[in-house]
Amino acid sequence: MHDKASGVTVNDEVIKVFNDMKVRKSSTPEEIKKRKKAVLFCLSDDKKQIIVEEAKQILVGDIGDTVEDPYTAFVKLLPLNDCRYALYDATYETKESKKEDLVFIFWAPESAPLKSKMIYASSKDAIKKKFTGIKHEWQVNGLDDIKDRSTLGEKLGGNVVVSLEGKPL
Repeated sequence: MHDKASGVTVNDEVIKVFNDMKVRKSSTPEEIKKRKKAVLFCLSDDKKQIIVEEAKQILVGDIGDTVEDPYTAFVKLLPLNDCRYALYDATYETKESKKEDLVFIFWAPESAPLKSKMIYASSKDAIKKKFTGIKHEWQVNGLDDIKDRSTLGEKLGGNVVVSLEGKPL
């Protein structure tokens, strides 16, 4: 299906990644390790498709192994001079309970080229429409907005969130 705004289509792999991240079925420890904790999506070189960005992801199994803190590691994946879409599977706690929520992030740093900002902004609905049932959307315009995890905490639940990825806010 074409999105009239920019004519950009969403690659099937993107939808598959989203569905895999969204469905929290009881899995074996091995399957859980392969779950994506975070993943980036970018426009293809010809700017016609939104695709899964090669090698820009964090798996649950990486945490505690090659990745100490998934949030910091995720922020480091973001390119400083270009836009991206991302899904981040946030694990957080409120005073009452532990929760997990998928967050759709539109990364549009000030330093990205104007043309890139325009096409990513006009294509955002195309990808968002495929991500049904996402409660949290966050547009980030630079590292200052995202480097502090408490900003995401506020997005997820205002001042009731006490920790994110096991670290107190």
